[in-house]
Amino acid sequence: MKTLLTSMAFLCCAHQAVASNLESTISQSLPKLEALYLHLHQNPELSMQEKQTGARLADELTALGFEVTERVGGYGVVGLMKNGDGPTVMIRADTDGLPIIEQTGKPYASKIRVKDANNNLVGVMHGCGHDIHMTSFIGAAEQLVKRKQQWQGTLMMVAQPAEEVGAGAKAMLKEGLFSKFAKPDHVLGLHVSASLPAGKVAISPGYALANVDSVDITVKGQGGHGAYPHTTIDPIVLASRIVLGIQTITSREVSPLKPSVITVGSIHGGSKHNIISNEVKLQLTLRSYDREVRDQQIAALKRLTKGVALSAGLPPEQAPVVHVHESESIPSTYNAPALANAVTASIKNELGAENVVKAEPVMAGEDFGLYGRTDDNIPITIFWLGGVEPQAYADAQKQGTSLPSLHSSKFAPDYPLALKTGVRAMTASALDLFNQK
Repeated sequence: MKTLLTSMAFLCCAHQAVASNLESTISQSLPKLEALYLHLHQNPELSMQEKQTGARLADELTALGFEVTERVGGYGVVGLMKNGDGPTVMIRADTDGLPIIEQTGKPYASKIRVKDANNNLVGVMHGCGHDIHMTSFIGAAEQLVKRKQQWQGTLMMVAQPAEEVGAGAKAMLKEGLFSKFAKPDHVLGLHVSASLPAGKVAISPGYALANVDSVDITVKGQGGHGAYPHTTIDPIVLASRIVLGIQTITSREVSPLKPSVITVGSIHGGSKHNIISNEVKLQLTLRSYDREVRDQQIAALKRLTKGVALSAGLPPEQAPVVHVHESESIPSTYNAPALANAVTASIKNELGAENVVKAEPVMAGEDFGLYGRTDDNIPITIFWLGGVEPQAYADAQKQGTSLPSLHSSKFAPDYPLALKTGVRAMTASALDLFNQK
């Protein structure tokens, strides 16, 4: 049996023959797609609140002829199009925005203000490119519908909510995404890059994004007057020792050949200059690729914090409490190498080899990885879509300056070029997967 990549090679010549036609038809659709992008950009919704966004995407898919189901796993949307016998190809886009006040200065900047879960008034912005993801998603669906005579199988379009809080993929899978609707043979996704020029694509076979865990540590002590520290067990000192000790987990316990990051992002304790408090709270983020490293990090945190407390004379019942937010944990994203290589070949055929580069794995997280962590071990691949205006990218490279990152209030992708590239790349990849031998 031929490998997936070998099968793609047989399609190369035929694909090149239709590439110019694909680019032409996408160009014709761009005005409508850009209007959709601007609507989504100006009307972002926070995680778990994507009601109007989901409804708009459902309307778009319905108009294209998909069998659409709304409110899957919250405000998720599933669109199915059956087109004869063949593989099932799933394309996923995430839909939620971030609590950021946009400061791009663009005339189409988001002006949305809402109350968050803590009743605080916050801005809302698509600061992670999800508006690009959704628009490319609809653009690819449109192109594949127009080319139904060129493929056979089932096209599964999944608009997923709540990616930013690591909850959307879990919720959709829990509601039977792969049992009630369809079980995909391949899952594709894309993500805008704030460090790659628009018009280019980057792919990382194998590990692409990290395991992510949020951890709270409550450090207990015995408080008292700041003038008599000898009568207390100071939790601020204990917390400081813990923060420094944590650095040795990665440097001295985890293999140097295994990526590991443990970052203390927040430390709070005390109320006044001369009061030694009873407790200090730490908030950490843990990153890794291997599940074994993730488990090692957590076990080490529990052992180290307990040891510091005991060494200070605290009784065992006052040991620090290490709480892992399991509901927010997401696994690393592993791009199935055969699928990633096949997608790379498809996109090179469509965009030109000079516009496709190999990406390095990053320590950011994405719940896209969950789609490949089912009992069926479904192959998945997500690729990076360049979002930086090419001249701005070239200037930054020349001058050695930094560009606005994802989640920045000033991140403004070159959306016309990014959208055209995203639709071309995703459509070409899906067509080839449908037609693999």
